[in-house]
Amino acid sequence: MFHIQRHQEPRPGQSRTVRFEGRDLGGPVSFFLVDNEPGQGSALHLHPYPETWIVRKGEAEFTVGGETARAFPGDIVVAAANIPHRFENVGSGRLELVCIHPGETIVQDLVCADPALQEP
Repeated sequence: MFHIQRHQEPRPGQSRTVRFEGRDLGGPVSFFLVDNEPGQGSALHLHPYPETWIVRKGEAEFTVGGETARAFPGDIVVAAANIPHRFENVGSGRLELVCIHPGETIVQDLVCADPALQEP
C-alpha cells in the first residue's frame, strides 16, 4: 500500500514552502521543502534530533551553534540535536532546500522569536 500527497500551487501571498509530517501518511520521516526569496530564512531554533539540509538551488548561510558557513546546490549540511541553528537565503535568486527531520512529526523550539526570521 502507498499514499500520495499531491502538489498544490500556493495562492498569491502564501508561502511556497511545503511542510510534510510523516505521521499524516504513515511515514517515519518529516521535512520542509523550502522555497525562499533572497533575505528569507528561519528563526533561530533547535530540535531534540539532528536536522539535515540538502541545498537544491541557490545560496544559503547556515548558523549552527556559534559557527556560520555557506552552502550551495548539492551541498548537505547537518546540525546536531539540541544546537540552536538557522538558515538564510543570501543569494540573488530563490533558495530551495530540503530540511529533513528524522521523526514522524516536526518538533521545534524557537530560540529567537523575531517574526521576520520565522521558519516557513
